[in-house]
Amino acid sequence: MEEDDIYTNDGTVDYKGNPANKKKTGTWKAFPFIIGNEDCERLAYYGMSTNLVLYFKHQLNQHTSVAATNNQNWGGTCYITPIIGAFLADSYLGRYWTIACFSIVYIIGMSLLALSAAVRGIRPRCYAEDNCNPTEVQSAMTFLALYLIALGTGGIKPCVSSYGADQFDDTDEKEKTHKSSFFNWFYLSINIGALIAGSVLVWVQDNVSWGWGLGIPAIAMAIAVCFFFSGTRLYRNQVPGGSPITRLFQVLVASIRKYKVAVPANKSLLHETADKESNIKGSRKIDHTNDLSFFDKAAVEIETDQLKGSVNPWRLCTVTQVEELKAIIRLLPVWASGIIFSTIYSQMGSLFVLQGERMDTRFGHSNFKIPAASLSIFDTLSVIFWVPIYDRIIVPVTRKFTGHKNGLTQLQRMGIGLFISIFPMVVAAILEHERLKMIKRHNYYELKEMPMTIFWQVPQYFLIGCAEVFTFIGQLEFFYEQAPDSMRSFCSITYHRCPR
Repeated sequence: MEEDDIYTNDGTVDYKGNPANKKKTGTWKAFPFIIGNEDCERLAYYGMSTNLVLYFKHQLNQHTSVAATNNQNWGGTCYITPIIGAFLADSYLGRYWTIACFSIVYIIGMSLLALSAAVRGIRPRCYAEDNCNPTEVQSAMTFLALYLIALGTGGIKPCVSSYGADQFDDTDEKEKTHKSSFFNWFYLSINIGALIAGSVLVWVQDNVSWGWGLGIPAIAMAIAVCFFFSGTRLYRNQVPGGSPITRLFQVLVASIRKYKVAVPANKSLLHETADKESNIKGSRKIDHTNDLSFFDKAAVEIETDQLKGSVNPWRLCTVTQVEELKAIIRLLPVWASGIIFSTIYSQMGSLFVLQGERMDTRFGHSNFKIPAASLSIFDTLSVIFWVPIYDRIIVPVTRKFTGHKNGLTQLQRMGIGLFISIFPMVVAAILEHERLKMIKRHNYYELKEMPMTIFWQVPQYFLIGCAEVFTFIGQLEFFYEQAPDSMRSFCSITYHRCPR
């Protein structure tokens, strides 16, 4: 950024204040760099995490239940750290610098993990296949690397989808129209990285070495950073608006202090700045809404609010601040509904892999074996299959019946996805029932792989991919559109529950 850059009313940068220069930045021009970064980052993440439960089990010599628990704990941490990244992005650093800084932490973690699997003395000592005896230091090195990665991804995931959407100006009807398609194609594009990771890299880990299997993701992450910085001059950047958490608590405190104060019938009497812009830097004003009216008390101006000529924000808040809190409260039920789907989705990295490992992993009658974790490519292929169908067929067809410009509303889209997500677990449960019944009938308890092809798992992966296209992409768009300007990273934390 240059010193004479100015900010537009939607919080994006307009170089030199010249509207003509706006054509040189953002939109699909910036898309390749953001997508290139995300593709490589997803390849790195999935190349490392898809087979992680088996790394715990075979390389760190952990029992199946312990390996699954450690895998879930690490995954859970990856879902928590986006709170840190989102807070910093919205409050102080902005999305650009948050992604840049946390990417460096990510690279350090990926490099350390690759070294812990490749360098003699650091990597676990193995006497034979699946017979390893790591020291406490070696195990600690692995977990240090993993949790650095969890911290790094926490700065990228809540920002990247919002940052991509920031490149499309809400005040420009043409650009706004493209934004809905952006989310579909964004999600489709990043599955390319997941596809390579779930097939090629998992095979490398199982058949070549863990050193190469974890080293390639580290290289991919370095390439991701190069992609991101290469597009710097094309990006439109949101201005950080200060701590959203502080503003929310200010509304809560001011409302409680004035719980006896009556809200005027004429809502124009509520406190708001006289300027065109809101008092939150880089954020547009939000119009008053009638629901959750208790919080309107925070914007009721009384005599004691301005005793010394200045407004105490813990006693008097603007309408925009109040509406920020209302928006967050409205989003909470939708956010909570996504937890169930995320729980279902996470089974692909744990229980589905452990289930597949005990099945026949041979490809046909050959001796070529498919790593159990590689079955996740059918989820990715399902996404790649369904996104174009949704964008090019389902949207135009449903638009004729609903009259909605996107065919289905975002809530309808998410609801359909949640309904579809029931079926992969039903299919997985039926398969497990039949597998256990076969083991009991034929006394297969001692067999490492029972004679039941792993390809019976394909339907459960494919159904999850279908549900993903409806649920997760709907969430991406919904939380971005419904979030206040200055809280879009914070509200996009839901995206990080989606491993993509």
